[in-house]
Amino acid sequence: MSHAIVDQPAVEFGHVAHVAVHFDDLDAFGLLHNARYAVLLERALTGYWAEHGVSFQGGRHSAPDVFHAVREFTISYRTPVTGTGPVAVHFWLDHFGTSSARYAYRFQALDGGTVHAEGTRAIVRLDPATLRPTPWTDTARAVAATLLRPAPTSA
Repeated sequence: MSHAIVDQPAVEFGHVAHVAVHFDDLDAFGLLHNARYAVLLERALTGYWAEHGVSFQGGRHSAPDVFHAVREFTISYRTPVTGTGPVAVHFWLDHFGTSSARYAYRFQALDGGTVHAEGTRAIVRLDPATLRPTPWTDTARAVAATLLRPAPTSA
């Protein structure tokens, strides 16, 4: 079955990626299983960073920033994703610190109308030898700048 890709809605900040929901992502009721949202978000984020030269392929990383761990993951479910096909994932960075980062995200219909789920994902860059927090590289900072949500302006 083919699914037509609809033009992504314009966003003021962050990025929108289309990720595929497959049959094995569904629960017994034909809904996207709650545990699969984290995996689909990971695929959206990984694709974006890989497009910007930060990836892990063939057992090697292109930048040390790929060595990080998820510190916290939150999600609020709004409207179920039903069946297979593409879903839009809008994600952005609310914070990019010395060694940590916090994404915000929302799963939505391709036209941007229906919000299926939303939440946050906090990560910490680790030194592979010590497993202790270590600063992001300039490469990561440059990519992160493309995802940072601008601070609200006061009137």
